[in-house]
Amino acid sequence: MQETDALSVSNFPLFRARKRLAWLVPALVAAVLAVPAVARATPALVVEVESGKVLLAEDATKPWYPASITKLMTAYVTFKAIREGRLTPQTLITVSANAAAQKPSKMGFKVGTQVTVDNALKMMLVKSANDMAVVLAEGVSGSLPAFVAEMNATAAELGMTGSHFANPNGLPDPDNVSTARDLAVLGRHIFLDFPEQADLFRIPAMKIGNAVIRSYNKLIDRYPGADGMKTGFICASGFNLVASATRGNRHLLVVVLGTESGRARTEQAALLLERGFQHSWQIFGAMAPTVEALRNEGGAPADMRAQVCGGKRKNTASEDDDSPSVATATAAGYVAAGMGGLGDKVTGASLLQNLPPSMPPVEVWVGPVPSAEALAAAYPPPPEKKKPAANAKNKTKKGPTTAVIDTSDPTAAPDAKPAAKPAAKPSAKPAKKPATAQADAKPATSSAAKPAAKPLPKPAAAPSYPTVPPPQ
Repeated sequence: MQETDALSVSNFPLFRARKRLAWLVPALVAAVLAVPAVARATPALVVEVESGKVLLAEDATKPWYPASITKLMTAYVTFKAIREGRLTPQTLITVSANAAAQKPSKMGFKVGTQVTVDNALKMMLVKSANDMAVVLAEGVSGSLPAFVAEMNATAAELGMTGSHFANPNGLPDPDNVSTARDLAVLGRHIFLDFPEQADLFRIPAMKIGNAVIRSYNKLIDRYPGADGMKTGFICASGFNLVASATRGNRHLLVVVLGTESGRARTEQAALLLERGFQHSWQIFGAMAPTVEALRNEGGAPADMRAQVCGGKRKNTASEDDDSPSVATATAAGYVAAGMGGLGDKVTGASLLQNLPPSMPPVEVWVGPVPSAEALAAAYPPPPEKKKPAANAKNKTKKGPTTAVIDTSDPTAAPDAKPAAKPAAKPSAKPAKKPATAQADAKPATSSAAKPAAKPLPKPAAAPSYPTVPPPQ
């Protein structure tokens, strides 16, 4: 009887349709993922943090230079070291000569300066300080090569099959490569494996001494719900961003790589996040692939140098760039069902606003405790100015010439000035007025010339002449 019931159910048309649909859906998803993206030349990816479901994937498996997003892996390895008890957030680590020699952006502390692990992390993530990334690397693993080895071992553990790291800060290196897919995997693991560290990634600004340094992530305090993570920029990569936002019980992660300006990456990330939050799951949505299911491609990374740092650019490209965007995010490649457009009137720029500060600037310092003296000592002295010194020498050489012009009697003794006054009166009475009646200053010079003949035999005044100070 049970066999008969089973057979009758299997012959029911609705059951057969569902069975066929269950076979077709994975095949359709795989087919969509295999279609090459055509609308954008740079990668984009939107995923749910908790489930890992992909809402949008476009060129997400292409090799790309991560730039300063590399610092997310530096932070992850440091978090692991703290959890393993190898150091604590209060452990003091030292600025080495190698760290101090890193190119900007950096804090610029001199060799020997000490900072806590916690402050180094904040400086690295907010300021994107390349020197602090090296300080952390050497403090965690003892040397830079050892830390880079830990980075690559951790990437392998997390399944980041398209990533290889050559340094802890993302400065240009052909061997420092990742993909949007791998960076999303890394971002998810930071939130899921170290939730206690999540606040480090949403700091809007930090305060060191009297200076306030704003985060390069312009979504924070501008896009509702934005709570991290990290930006990146070098000429070869363009402008990169891994951004996180939370609304209600939904936590999304977006990766945008290779935009041509800082404003473009911010607006595109805002638009993709908004589309993700407006998404409503339908029949295909529940069967969307996870980010781990995407397969990385091989080949060399794209080079954005010509587009981003080429001669046609009006301003110098930098991490803090805020040039107007020239394009909006589109949705080719894989898009989960239910994640439609927002309408022509909704743009990335329209989604950004000036929100109340989510927190005041977070204070950081050098040494174990805040100290104005320690902070002042942490910066190297300014270089000596050589040009003013050279000018001073030139002025000294020209001094005697100037002194002759300003002094009425260069050969007179130090009491020449008081002697000049009585000399002028007697010479004025016997002098013939028609001879020098036109000017007041000139008669003083001509009349002073006559009594000047008396002190001429005094040669002692000559040695004192070069010692006349130059005029101010």
